[in-house]
Amino acid sequence: MIREASVADADVIVQLLEQLGYADTHSFIHVRIQELLKNPDALLFCYESEGNVIALLSLHVIPQIALLGSFLRISYFVVDENARSRKIGAELEALASQIAKEKGCDRIEVHCHKRRTEAHRFYERRGFIESPKYFVKYLYM
Repeated sequence: MIREASVADADVIVQLLEQLGYADTHSFIHVRIQELLKNPDALLFCYESEGNVIALLSLHVIPQIALLGSFLRISYFVVDENARSRKIGAELEALASQIAKEKGCDRIEVHCHKRRTEAHRFYERRGFIESPKYFVKYLYM
């Protein structure tokens, strides 16, 4: 079952983010979830099976200035390592595609670290193509 995430999911979201390599999110995750749930351009979903959250999908709709459509960014997408290969990722990606169409988006973008080769194969099977340049500037506070 796919449902909107809530602050009550914070502990399991922390565990899922750890599987992506994001450690130490526990101290601020409650605030982040609340912020995302209030943001009209953000969507946060959990996939629940037998009462347990086993996947997370975080999306952002980003309007474009030079093109008619917006784009949907998959910000965080993880299926618990013990629940993979059960088509859960495909269901969540299909939801993202449906939402993108409903929001008038002309594409979906996702950044996926080069070390996540299994995720790369998943995205390719789902029709994504590689767009090789991605730049980041870290601002340390």
